Amino acid sequence: MGTMATSEPGSDESALTKRYAMLPDGGGAAVGAALLARWREPHRRYHTERHLRFLLDRLDELGGSAADPVAVELAGWFHDAVYDPRGADNEERSAELAAAALPDSARRDEVVRLVRLTASHRPAAGDTNGATLCDADLAVLAGTPAAYAAYAAAVRDEYRHVDDAAFAAGRAGVLRRLLAGPRLFHTAYGADHWEQPARTNLAAELALLP
Repeated sequence: MGTMATSEPGSDESALTKRYAMLPDGGGAAVGAALLARWREPHRRYHTERHLRFLLDRLDELGGSAADPVAVELAGWFHDAVYDPRGADNEERSAELAAAALPDSARRDEVVRLVRLTASHRPAAGDTNGATLCDADLAVLAGTPAAYAAYAAAVRDEYRHVDDAAFAAGRAGVLRRLLAGPRLFHTAYGADHWEQPARTNLAAELALLP
């Protein structure tokens, strides 16, 4: 696949917040600005504004694969809005944030469901909203070797509180689980464009771990 272009973090904050403000049932620009501030927290290394922008670009690339693209985009904004590398409940806390921040609606309930789904990235058959969000979130795995190396380095930096041996063991387990699944991507576009490059990158990283 070709290089995935993304906007530079902070390059046009007004455009990003305006994009959020235009989303129906999103609560307006103030909610978007508060979310963006979370994505810019200084302890983050991978789960940053750059990742948010990347995910939004991938949602654009996936086009009309979701039944409710608005719910999927809102879930993209919220899915790592709460992020503590030492925590095990980031997805649940992010889902709770969405439930509290969004206006009461059926779409809000779908956003909350989708945020929780990013804990497993295993949408059910026919869940086009879940498939679209999960594919966009995991598309980083299918970058060029240089882009993938930068991603892996950022993840390691985010877990800098973990010693090298423990990190390598945990990371190897994650990579093996990803590779053992029948498919990483659930949309037709993701399967066609991202599956093989992602598997190549994952296998290459695993081979480098002690």
